[in-house]
Amino acid sequence: MAEMAQAKASDDVSVELSMRRTGMSFQRTRMSADRTLMSVIRTSLSLISFGFTIYQFFQKLKESGVLKGAAPARNFGSSLLLIGVGMLILGIIYHIAFMVGLREERTTLKAQGLIHGESKFPPSLTLIIALLLLIVGVIAALSMFWHTGPYD
Repeated sequence: MAEMAQAKASDDVSVELSMRRTGMSFQRTRMSADRTLMSVIRTSLSLISFGFTIYQFFQKLKESGVLKGAAPARNFGSSLLLIGVGMLILGIIYHIAFMVGLREERTTLKAQGLIHGESKFPPSLTLIIALLLLIVGVIAALSMFWHTGPYD
């Protein structure tokens, strides 16, 4: 009888450890998704800033009379900026879809009693920064194409 109680206690400990490991794996997966979005942010920021800089540089050369035609270089700068903004939009959409799926999976496992629901799932600071960068990128694009706004 004592052996059965000891085996039951051992099983309870194994189940508890398994539940905690599974819960921690959700946190690791979430942090991995944030790191992926950070990579998208870095690449997008590079494209947006290079595109804007190239566009502005050749625009100023044209305005000062140093160059007669700067359209190809300005178009290249515009293209870089638009690719950066597009990449950021796709990265944000992918991140949100992934996180919604991860939350649903976590909720399902919690309802089935396979994991604890003690750890929080706070909003992603990385996602907030990505959204702010998207706003800056869109304002920069509007400034370039319509020559209005804070970056003109």
